Amino acid sequence: MGSLVASASVALVLAIIFLSFPSEISANHYGYSSPPPPVKPYHYPSPPPPPYKKPYKYHSPPPPVHYTPHPVYHSPPPPEHKYPYPHPHPHPHPHPHPHPHPYPHPVYHSPPPPPPPKKPYKYPSPPPPVHKYPSPSPYPHPVYHSPPPPPYKKPYAYHSPPPPVHSPPPPHYYYKSPPPPPYKKPYAYHSPPPPHYYYKSPPPPPYH
Repeated sequence: MGSLVASASVALVLAIIFLSFPSEISANHYGYSSPPPPVKPYHYPSPPPPPYKKPYKYHSPPPPVHYTPHPVYHSPPPPEHKYPYPHPHPHPHPHPHPHPHPYPHPVYHSPPPPPPPKKPYKYPSPPPPVHKYPSPSPYPHPVYHSPPPPPYKKPYAYHSPPPPVHSPPPPHYYYKSPPPPPYKKPYAYHSPPPPHYYYKSPPPPPYH
């Protein structure tokens, strides 16, 4: 009984699915549904951009270190100790203390720095003489005037020649041709009349 109910429900579901696509099944005889058409604008997924790479930097070698060692100034050695006279030990010390370094390493002193440059000696010029005039001064200080400017000269104007005097136009001469000759009819050359030739035919022969 339960298997019949299950088979009936499956058949009902298949019938509903079959009836939901009547046009496609009837037209193509297939029950496959095509995907929906793309919607404008079409968005095609582009590939991801390449990873950003920093441009290679060529590092130049570091500049050489300009190192000038400072001079080492050593103090002078201490003065030699002199015992007062008489020596407390006139004879050699019974237990002399040997020097830890009988021949110590010599200490090389760097040369002293060069003396600072000497400023050039400036010879002070003597002060100008004091010009004393009696009061009031009969000779005041001269006032130097600049030379006067040259007198203004107008630029030379090159004058063009005056225009020609407008004289009256020359008289217009009208040359009259002589009158034409009177009209003459063209001469008619009359030829003599042609002579009238009267050719008389011979008389007819007599009638026999």
